[in-house]
Amino acid sequence: MKNWIQAARLRTLPLSLSGIIVGSAYAYHQGFYDYRILVLALLTTLGLQILSNYANDYGDGIKGTDVNRIGEKRMVAAGVITANQMKKAVIITAVITLFLALALIYVAFGKENFALSMIFILLGIGSIGAAIKYTVGSNAYGYNGLGDLFVFIFFGLVSVVGSNFLYTHFLDWKLFLPAAAIGLLSVAVLNLNNMRDIENDRIAGKRTLVVKMGLENAKIYHFSLFITSLILMLAFSKILKMTSIPILIVNILFIKHVDTVKKAKEYKDFDPELKKVALGTFVLSLLVGLSLIYLSKITF
Repeated sequence: MKNWIQAARLRTLPLSLSGIIVGSAYAYHQGFYDYRILVLALLTTLGLQILSNYANDYGDGIKGTDVNRIGEKRMVAAGVITANQMKKAVIITAVITLFLALALIYVAFGKENFALSMIFILLGIGSIGAAIKYTVGSNAYGYNGLGDLFVFIFFGLVSVVGSNFLYTHFLDWKLFLPAAAIGLLSVAVLNLNNMRDIENDRIAGKRTLVVKMGLENAKIYHFSLFITSLILMLAFSKILKMTSIPILIVNILFIKHVDTVKKAKEYKDFDPELKKVALGTFVLSLLVGLSLIYLSKITF
């Protein structure tokens, strides 16, 4: 059990919940709330993240990418869990996650919104496929520099806007601002991971965006992710006339992180920063969510 928990990579789970928190809090601000949607959305997202982590462990493990990796060991590469066992875990987790997604869609749309249900079923299947295909298969998109794009779409836009739509059944353009911000911060976590693993990935033929652009350009790219996210979040708070203090507080901590990344000389220096950005994004989502709830009480 200890090995399976480690393979699930618990430190990545809070980050995956960030988009659901913001999307749900904004729905509450709009006057919509259903605890069943909230619980099922959180569980589905956790399922997708664990599925992605298991699939990543399996995909990189059988390709030899994780043999000399820095940071937490990977179970398949270390021989602690066999490739066949991990493959079965991926299938089981995918089935459970699909069941949770179907339950979520049924609660959100019922029988009377068949078209919307079908759209979200396809979106759910696409999310499961994206979680698996990041490193699994001969055409895994994580090996072709597309990981950043997929993370931005699914951890940002789909997570925030999609979860909000489950409550409201309509799109609000303002929500795309924090959705993009959360997506960019999620990309920053992946970028850190890829900067840490750049040499190992290059040897293994894993052409991440960092491998393609080089380490120094990746650091500049990293800074741009944070500054763009900050601008989007501040614009969102300005439009809603919401306090921006929580956003500024968290970004003060992010400034220190960016400075650490800029000065990093060894690949192992990037590893401790992963947890900081993931937890920082989670805290930011909580504070923004609480601000939206507080603002809704004043408005109503």
